[in-house]
Amino acid sequence: ADAIHPGYGFLSESANFASICESCGLNFIGPSPAAISLLGDKSKAKATAKKAGCPVITGSDGVVVDIEQAKQEAKKLGFPIFIKAVAGGGGKGIRIAYNEGELIKQFAAARTEAEVSFGNPDVYFEKMIGNPRHVEVQILGDKHGNYVYLGERDCTIQRGRQKLIEEAPSPA
Repeated sequence: ADAIHPGYGFLSESANFASICESCGLNFIGPSPAAISLLGDKSKAKATAKKAGCPVITGSDGVVVDIEQAKQEAKKLGFPIFIKAVAGGGGKGIRIAYNEGELIKQFAAARTEAEVSFGNPDVYFEKMIGNPRHVEVQILGDKHGNYVYLGERDCTIQRGRQKLIEEAPSPA
């Protein structure tokens, strides 16, 4: 074998695993370690998308480090807001605050959950969108410059912010 496909989940999202594959002369079927590292930090990924001209949800510029900054950002954004782990994934590390009292409790809880789940307590904020659609697209490319678009899928049906059903094509 000269390649490894990591499947889905933690190995597919590990820049370290992708680097190990490359250092052993194996082709990692997935993004480069640099891309995985960048997109693994949701705050940096959002800044990169914004810089590229992609529309993004209104939120904090980078990590929110303490409760005083949290209050300022929340006041600027307006409630309700999402408090999200920068290293989050799989529905973990997301809390909602509907007012300043909840912000104080949820900010601390989100940082603790992020530290326990991902080894990184950093969080950022996004304005909460009521009744959103969660639609994903997937594009695959190879080292020869060939690309294929696999279509979109609607992942809106969730429980605890974890996908239950992926419907393709999306009805949205």
